[in-house]
Amino acid sequence: MAKSLIIVESPAKTKTLKNFLGAGYRVEASMGHVRDLPERELGVDIEEDFKPKYVSIPDKREILKRLTAAAKQADTVYLASDPDREGEAIAWHLAQALKLKNAQRIEFNEITRQAVENAIRHPRTIDERRVNAQEARRILDRLVGYRLSPLLWKKVRKGLSAGRVQSVAVRLVCEREREIQAFVPEEYWSLTATLTPQPPEKRFPFEAKLVGRGAEKLALKNEEETSAVVRALEGARYVVQAVRSQERRRNPAPPFITSTLQQEASRKLGFGSRKTMMLAQQLYEGVELGSQGAVGLITYMRTDSTRVAAEAQEEARRFIEERYGEKYRPEKPPQYRAKGSAQDAHEAIRPTSLYRTPDQVAEFLSRDQLRLYRLIWQRMVASQMAPAVFMVTTADIEASAYIFRATGSVAVFDGFMTVYTEGRDTSEKTDEERDPLPPLIKGQSLDLLKLEPKQHFTEPPPRYTEATLVRALEEKGIGRPSTYASIISTIVDRKYVELEEKKFKPTELGMTVNDLLVKHFPQILDVGFTSDMETRLDRIEEGEQDRVTLLRDFYGPFEEAIDRAHETMERIKPQAVETEYKCPQCGKPLMLRQSARGLFLGCSGYPKCRTILNLDADGNPVPPEEKPQPVVTDQKCPKCGKPLVERQGPLGKFLGCSGYPKCRTVVKLPGEEGGAGANNLEPTGILCPKDGAQVMAKRTRYGTLYLCANDPACDFKTWLRLVGRACPQCRYPLGESVFRGRPSGKIKCSNPDCSYQEKAEAGDAAA
Repeated sequence: MAKSLIIVESPAKTKTLKNFLGAGYRVEASMGHVRDLPERELGVDIEEDFKPKYVSIPDKREILKRLTAAAKQADTVYLASDPDREGEAIAWHLAQALKLKNAQRIEFNEITRQAVENAIRHPRTIDERRVNAQEARRILDRLVGYRLSPLLWKKVRKGLSAGRVQSVAVRLVCEREREIQAFVPEEYWSLTATLTPQPPEKRFPFEAKLVGRGAEKLALKNEEETSAVVRALEGARYVVQAVRSQERRRNPAPPFITSTLQQEASRKLGFGSRKTMMLAQQLYEGVELGSQGAVGLITYMRTDSTRVAAEAQEEARRFIEERYGEKYRPEKPPQYRAKGSAQDAHEAIRPTSLYRTPDQVAEFLSRDQLRLYRLIWQRMVASQMAPAVFMVTTADIEASAYIFRATGSVAVFDGFMTVYTEGRDTSEKTDEERDPLPPLIKGQSLDLLKLEPKQHFTEPPPRYTEATLVRALEEKGIGRPSTYASIISTIVDRKYVELEEKKFKPTELGMTVNDLLVKHFPQILDVGFTSDMETRLDRIEEGEQDRVTLLRDFYGPFEEAIDRAHETMERIKPQAVETEYKCPQCGKPLMLRQSARGLFLGCSGYPKCRTILNLDADGNPVPPEEKPQPVVTDQKCPKCGKPLVERQGPLGKFLGCSGYPKCRTVVKLPGEEGGAGANNLEPTGILCPKDGAQVMAKRTRYGTLYLCANDPACDFKTWLRLVGRACPQCRYPLGESVFRGRPSGKIKCSNPDCSYQEKAEAGDAAA
């Protein structure tokens, strides 16, 4: 009997689906996109209404063969890529590449038996409007990148690139840095009185701040004004003028959407956006829970909707009443208002079942998976709980016509706060977080314990953190939930911005490129224009905007700006800066220079002296390693008869002819690589994905080969330089590709059937 074929994006999903689908289904993974625009040409026919030219991704040819064969054997093919624009486009490309005439599109917001079976019962056709919206975005990004990048190569330096959305994100960081540089601090003073009620046996110290004189507000600008007030208050009597108490309710934060999850994971867990999304993807696609098999723990993690399904809310209400009591369950399920541009296609990010508590799954999750799952679980539970209630008391205290004000708070009911409170980007306390005041009544006299004047200065706006940059991108409508992590990682990888004490600071290169682009492409780099473009892409998906019209409206002015910039944009040549360091070879000053790989020190005597020194993390020069001097032996070269010399190579010691380079004879030493008694297998601590044995590193003349300790019984081998991390899609080891001994900067999956790839980071050291 022919099976139904379900095609998902990642192998992790296949394991989860196979856990509860019957024998009548075959599940295969496409490993993401199978077709794209060609790498080495524009791939867009401008004259033919911006018709894209799609080609099969080279790394996916074997996958396409496998999927084609599987589709021919199936009576029904279900395309189950992710439930968003990108997923819809992947489904469309699969249908085109596999020549599927009646492909059924299914989508599910969570990978559970009920959700998947319901999706199979209600398939649909591919949504062409979603595909058009994604295609328009892809073409826009290709046009900008393909036309702007060569301009930067010509005017600044080779290897630079620009992106339609990423460049706007860089602009935000640069403009914030300019605000900080231009900021002029202003002095101001505060005056705080530490008071306590009379009589002395009922002492309860509390603080009150000076706010005015009579009915007039008072702002102290300098020490002279402050000292005058202090003198006027000498011997003053402090009396309670008024006391006001008010009950305040504090509502819980809504369940997570993509941006708020990234912000909160940054604040509370210290996770970067990319790490947060990688972990969330693993929790969504499924984790092995012992005898239960692979289980999807959370709903789809790319969303900007705070909507929660009715059945999930009912489960939350039952759970809250059972776990915390009836008073913690609100009368009605909370409803959260989404922002105007939110896509309501799927829910907020929540656990697939609240009864699957973090403690119950802890033994099956990695430390970071558990921390993120706990955060999502707590946020969802709290979002469905009753508000917290506080009694906030404010007291005005008069002293010689000056008014001091004190505020205190008492928790009446902790509500949702018994489970979770949202993190903040500021340490300043709200009224509800202040310490309680003692019982005070109008006309009551108070004792002054201390009067403390304090000098302050206004502070510049802070640099963006990952959390605040994501929030800024969201508020300004730049990008969409699925793109925030890639935007941030891209601008860091391109070295346009850098993290300094977990805050983004533009590099000199970033400032230079930003200034050029803002000057010559003010519309493309305009925040409002970029936000409006996102809205127009949304309208294509809604059927209210034509794809070709949008591209024509964009491309005409953009092409004119490109032509002008080639003529008018100034050529920027990075200036070398003389340093205090001296060249270890010739003694001349070393110059701080910049290349595509970053900063380095080069001799000012170049090209006569070609000394180059790298810099360490603190910007200090790294001394060059001294090469061991060759040792002349009493052995003769078997070819020319000259003495053999003992040398040190990357694979160990060897004997080479002293007549090199005319004679290139090499003789291996016993015990060295390839010689008698050689053992060049080193354990890496990484487990083989095929049989669980340890992966060994074998040094060869061609580089390091990583292979299973059970070789040749196990055929796992890779030339990638393993970095000690697992692929988020298939769990095979990740490694950096190396060309002629030099790292490429690209981290790839060692599974030949997986196309996962990312940029290498500073912490990616060889295993």
